[in-house]
Amino acid sequence: MRMRKKPNLASRMEHCASLFEKNPESLRGRWSRLFPDYKNLALEIGCGKGRFTAEQALLNPQTLLVAVERVPEALVVAMERALALDLKNICFLNRDAKLLDQIFAPQEISEIFLNFSDPWPRNRDAKHRLTAPDFLRIYASLLAEDGCLRFKTDNCPLFDWTLLQLRKEGWEIISITRDLHENGVAGIMTDYEERFHSQGVPICQVITTKGDFNSCALSHGTSTACEPR
Repeated sequence: MRMRKKPNLASRMEHCASLFEKNPESLRGRWSRLFPDYKNLALEIGCGKGRFTAEQALLNPQTLLVAVERVPEALVVAMERALALDLKNICFLNRDAKLLDQIFAPQEISEIFLNFSDPWPRNRDAKHRLTAPDFLRIYASLLAEDGCLRFKTDNCPLFDWTLLQLRKEGWEIISITRDLHENGVAGIMTDYEERFHSQGVPICQVITTKGDFNSCALSHGTSTACEPR
């Protein structure tokens, strides 16, 4: 994500300090003990400006949502959004996804959200995609036995490539849709998602798991054709 430098970034970050964890590595394996008021621990990787983050937390007060974002200019907007809603069940991190296994212990997370990740369209950059095999192996180690991964994108080539990687890595596909909002808005949108949906761009979603998916709530959809963009 490329964004213009935000004015007064340091002071704005400081204003949101109550929602920001500077040393998340110290919490590894201790999240549930340190935050006992929450039944579940969910993770959003690449939260951007935080629209999905805030609405997800608002609708799920019994879940602690950890939102990870590498770009400070986006992160501060997401934190300000959550602060304005007085949300207590969000923890924001400024970290790279490849370091997640240093922040969470095996099977510590109940659900992972990947919304509109950078597609890295060149084949030589495939290893940087957040659904590349190395990342999928990290997610698989962190998810609880009944946990699931939810991936949304408007990029059809990335979606098809992701499905291939999931199957190669032994993930079990629970639900696939290539037009999530065909029959009306389904679930929480990101700002990016709303913009492209309003332009008629279909949104793809896959829900997948490495274990028993009986406790994982599903969002079913249709499987219409998806043309490369």
